[in-house]
Amino acid sequence: MSHDPFTQEIIKDALVALGDEMFNAMIRTSMSPIIYETTDFAVGATDAHGNLLAQGNGVTGFLATLDTAVQSTLEHWPLDRIRPGDVFLTNSPYEGGGTHLSDVVILFPVFAGDRLIAWTVNKAHWTEVGGTFPGSATTASTDIFQEGLHFRFLKLFDEGRINEALVGMIRANVRLPDSTIGDMHAGVAACRVGGKRIAELAEKYGVEALIGAMDGLLDYGERMTQEELRKLPKGVFVAEDVVEEDGHGNGPFAVKVKITITDEKMIADFTGTSPQAVGPINLSYAGLITGARCTFKAVTNTEIPANGGCFRALEIICPPGTILSAKSPAPVSIYYESLLAAIEVMWKALAPLMPHKLPVGHQRTVGATFISGLLPDSGELFVMGEPLVGGWGAGLDRDGDSGQFCAANGETFNIPVELAESRYGFEIDRYAFHDEDGGAGEYRGGKGVVIDYRVTIDEAFLTYSATRTVSRPWGMNGGREGSRNRAEILRGDGSVETYSMVTGARAVKGEVFRLVSATGGGYGDPMRRDREKLLADLRDGYVTPAQARDHYGYGAAGL
Repeated sequence: MSHDPFTQEIIKDALVALGDEMFNAMIRTSMSPIIYETTDFAVGATDAHGNLLAQGNGVTGFLATLDTAVQSTLEHWPLDRIRPGDVFLTNSPYEGGGTHLSDVVILFPVFAGDRLIAWTVNKAHWTEVGGTFPGSATTASTDIFQEGLHFRFLKLFDEGRINEALVGMIRANVRLPDSTIGDMHAGVAACRVGGKRIAELAEKYGVEALIGAMDGLLDYGERMTQEELRKLPKGVFVAEDVVEEDGHGNGPFAVKVKITITDEKMIADFTGTSPQAVGPINLSYAGLITGARCTFKAVTNTEIPANGGCFRALEIICPPGTILSAKSPAPVSIYYESLLAAIEVMWKALAPLMPHKLPVGHQRTVGATFISGLLPDSGELFVMGEPLVGGWGAGLDRDGDSGQFCAANGETFNIPVELAESRYGFEIDRYAFHDEDGGAGEYRGGKGVVIDYRVTIDEAFLTYSATRTVSRPWGMNGGREGSRNRAEILRGDGSVETYSMVTGARAVKGEVFRLVSATGGGYGDPMRRDREKLLADLRDGYVTPAQARDHYGYGAAGL
């Protein structure tokens, strides 16, 4: 069949669409709320060499984890040992696909006859992969071995035959074996759906036409991104920020970037970032690629689906052994806080140059929350894991968004209150925007939230981590800084304990785990805020009377 442009366009659209089909298959077949409700996963496809073709909705912070996982798999497995029916499994943090051990990647090679033509990939957060603490999440680890099972590019299926020994080993070493194994099979099913669609395209249009369309899709992504790159300001731009601590009292840790923009490329150089930490805030270089890609995509062409061609103009530099390029056996359980710092330090460097594209500082934390305990009726362990929403920063001409997930989370969600209360040992007494001071401006920062989990069983345990607990979301052009993130335990005796990072904090029946997320930074002088908007803020509770007086001059003569 000829490689006419119309056929190529049809194939390209089909490749993008299969990401959505894989996404839906994963939601329908998974067994854990963190997947089918929170959607803490990503699916997509690459060409035979591991170049990203398409990625479905899901976690933005997985933007460089699907294709790099394929590339590392090809380094571990020569082509003559990859056969139809094979399925691979990895969660290695220090190689392609690397985040933390809870994020497990399933890789499915797609064949046309004996020829490898593509890969479909699923990366999902498994609620349990073993380790020291329930939910395999910890702020207390000092090496990778405390964080769970480590799979390095293993064959889960060999020519269609499941690796029973591997599955048995997983089942015997996790606290929630049924849901863990169920989520594993859901990932395989999603990959097979995508693989089937690619095989159908090869049969319908021919292998050469399909591969030509893949190459065309990558070239299109590169071409459209280059067009946007040429519109950006040229020069060298720097920024610096911090990650406050590592869970062991160490810190703050510096995160530095120097961005160079030319007509041909953007170079993000993180030289000068602090060395890797004792505690689990470390990010691998593979994860840093994701962070840089997120900001790069935001300032170039956000309309076209992400593929490998979109990122050919991005170069990332970071010496090995920093908190953004950690080496084995560094702990990485809460890698996402450093990932977010990498995303936002680039954002901070570029926002003054392109405020029409980038708002000011947001809550900059996943606010990852894990509550565990034993259900009284059955005695079974439950582990609830979810991210927390917060406030985004204001922009050049608009207020910040309130109650949104952080930049790395993308299309994720909370577990619905009704579902959480029916399955877990707590009730949610309050989930609302708070009125803490922060984010004043001509355009104000979006509001953070407060959520109260009241323990209804004999005892429950909280693991929580956040940054922006000492530093605050930054403002611009006279806009004020936002507020801070934190966790609290409201004790039965009336005392309150406050945490930025904690693992396994115990509370008993009637006590409350309270989480508070940051309000985003403000943009512009608060005294310039439109009076009608300020009156609406007062009416709706976004600004208190005291804040209106202190920051906006409301109540002064003539206002």
